[in-house]
Amino acid sequence: MTSGKLEDGSEKGLKGHFREDFSHRARTGLAPRAGHVLRDAPYKRIACEEAWTFPDLVKAQVAYCESGAAPDDDSLKMARMFANMPSLQEMLQDLGDLRIAHMDELGIDRQLLLLTAPGVQVVKPGDGTALAIQANDIAAEACRNHPTRFSACAAFDPRDVAGSVKELERAAKLGLNGAVLNSHWQGHYLDEPEFWPILEALEANGLALYIHPTAPFNGAHYEKRGFFGALGGFPHDVWLHTMGLIMSGAFDRFPRLRLVIGHMGECMPLHLYRFDWMQGNADGRARPALFGDGEIRRLKHPASYYFRTNIWITTSGVGWEPAIRFCQEVLGPERVLYAMDYPYQQSYDEVAVYDRMAISDKDKKLLMEDNARTVFRIRG
Repeated sequence: MTSGKLEDGSEKGLKGHFREDFSHRARTGLAPRAGHVLRDAPYKRIACEEAWTFPDLVKAQVAYCESGAAPDDDSLKMARMFANMPSLQEMLQDLGDLRIAHMDELGIDRQLLLLTAPGVQVVKPGDGTALAIQANDIAAEACRNHPTRFSACAAFDPRDVAGSVKELERAAKLGLNGAVLNSHWQGHYLDEPEFWPILEALEANGLALYIHPTAPFNGAHYEKRGFFGALGGFPHDVWLHTMGLIMSGAFDRFPRLRLVIGHMGECMPLHLYRFDWMQGNADGRARPALFGDGEIRRLKHPASYYFRTNIWITTSGVGWEPAIRFCQEVLGPERVLYAMDYPYQQSYDEVAVYDRMAISDKDKKLLMEDNARTVFRIRG
């Protein structure tokens, strides 16, 4: 991945997190010249956290942010910031020739499309579900137009529980491959019981849920230290969401629910031992507080059990062999999926690293292709 000045002349870029030379790709129409990527690899590269958006959503986000009626929401401000980066928007909004040209240049056979953060859950209340419907129709059309290159996860607005349930059912009939949620919405998470009909719908329709990061709630302490994005705020918010689901007992209630999280599991696999050791702290607090009835509900299993039964992780943004091999060892090689994080982080050199990892051919094919097909029901 190259770094350099963006169109506005700044080197800092997106909240100090993204340092991509978007202007280079805008000029050339292609990703940078390919590195030493194996062009005859014995697996397809399915990248499982690849971002996109569409004009009506960007307009709705910006309009609400600038209306004076929106709450103080760092996720919404992030959306406005992204909207002011034309080269980034060009890549995010293209679901055709430009994106496929970049995929070819980088050696990616298929992308799993995820509606980028902060998604539909930050727009004016009442508008999110209609935009989710529009997003899912656009994504489904892209998959029909390019059936060997794109698969997609469905968007939904969790603030509208009934609308989300209905839209997830429709998305499954459209043939979409999972669902994506850009983590919290004004500090709310899916571990709160009022949102459990959404979990029930995900399980019933066989849709894996990908929880993608967004700006942390009340994140001023991250922002002033430069940790607003991937250095801190993003992974910590997904950590909270994931652990909240585990400790709420959601996976005991919905044992076939499948959850996917990116960026090497936001470092959580490293802490499985400690999660199990300290689990009693949450047993006595999390569920009574969430359910409001004072009853202590204890999990049926150690926390680590759910990581090996209900949770998968992707490698997005972490093309680092020691971390990947560790996660394959502690979670199982069938629980780690490849992802690039296009267009925010892309590198032909990183793809080449995967080709040369010292893991078995079987496990490498699981990582790069087969696990994605299993978790997200990808055919062809």
